[in-house]
Amino acid sequence: MTHRLITRLCLVLAMALGLALPARAAFETRATAAWVYDLTTGTLLLSKNANTPLPPASMSKLMTLNMLFEALRDGRVDMDTQFGVSTRAREMGGSTMFLNERDRPTVEQLIQGIVVNSGNDACVVVAEGLAGTEEAFARMMTQRAEAVGMTNSTFKNASGWPAEGHRMSMHDLGILAARLITEFPEYYGYFAQKEFPFDGRAPQNRFNRNPLLALGNGADGLKTGHTEEAGYGLAGSAAQGDRRIVFIITGLESNTARAEEAERIVNWAFRQFVQKTIVRKGQEITRADVWLGLKPQVGLVAAQDINVLVPALHQERLSGNALFTGPIEAPIIAGQELGELLITLDGLPDARVALLADADVGPAGFLARLRLAAKKLMGEVAAQAAEAR
Repeated sequence: MTHRLITRLCLVLAMALGLALPARAAFETRATAAWVYDLTTGTLLLSKNANTPLPPASMSKLMTLNMLFEALRDGRVDMDTQFGVSTRAREMGGSTMFLNERDRPTVEQLIQGIVVNSGNDACVVVAEGLAGTEEAFARMMTQRAEAVGMTNSTFKNASGWPAEGHRMSMHDLGILAARLITEFPEYYGYFAQKEFPFDGRAPQNRFNRNPLLALGNGADGLKTGHTEEAGYGLAGSAAQGDRRIVFIITGLESNTARAEEAERIVNWAFRQFVQKTIVRKGQEITRADVWLGLKPQVGLVAAQDINVLVPALHQERLSGNALFTGPIEAPIIAGQELGELLITLDGLPDARVALLADADVGPAGFLARLRLAAKKLMGEVAAQAAEAR
């Protein structure tokens, strides 16, 4: 009879790897809402009011860019496609590219105008070019956001201009930022562009407002935001070594406070956490009994490396459980998935990896199977007799 087995590996793993894992390092942010995520290991480092829908200001322009990148990927437009400029686009206030009705900006120019100049006019041009009207585009944005897992986002326009009901959560912005990085790497370089003097217009508005781009700390995106209602915010990303983080902050009281808080978060995320490989692909984790096989046991090995992010201080112990249903009936094929290794980290998300058979195990011959079956039957009879007494 098979049954679910849990092999506890806390001591085995800790001794074999020489690793003790720490509790989550504390961080207090001045932002009213924040979300910090290690994209490399899939580890959530900080969540503060992250699922609350809030005014996103110009950070919601990232969704307009996502829609444009998807149109590029689908072949509906290319980088040289020209869009017309309506009077509505030209009349947009706030940050603009200073477009007018005579202009025919290309998709590439509009991308730069949105990323670097934070052009509200450029967003309207994209919206009307892809959907006919900005209202229709906003509905498309909302529907697409929900489809990719952004369940706390509602768009009323393409630019983030203050509007009743125009809301995004910081978690949703984080999902969106990660999506832009991983799904559209060919366009991600634009987010690190420091200036874009479109046609020599508005020289005072040609510089990227991201305060981290000049610091040399690996920051290379994504978008600032500010309105009176939202405060100062930043959807950011930075890479150092093999790691990349994504972070979203909002509700800061000034441009200076935003810059300081963003730099603090980047320093904390990279200096207070260390990436560790705690299990290697092919490493034997445990052995499982085999039922009616040529071998009595089979090794269970990790299907892939397990890389986890651990705080650098306050050491604690790692715990792991190998989960499988056993004994495992032969025949078994090398590489066959037989279970799962669950690694529990204090204060951080669990890590999981499939456990695979390390070798073939053929079925036992007829006489061997007969002997094993008889032995099992005798054992069950003996157990029933003992219970009867």
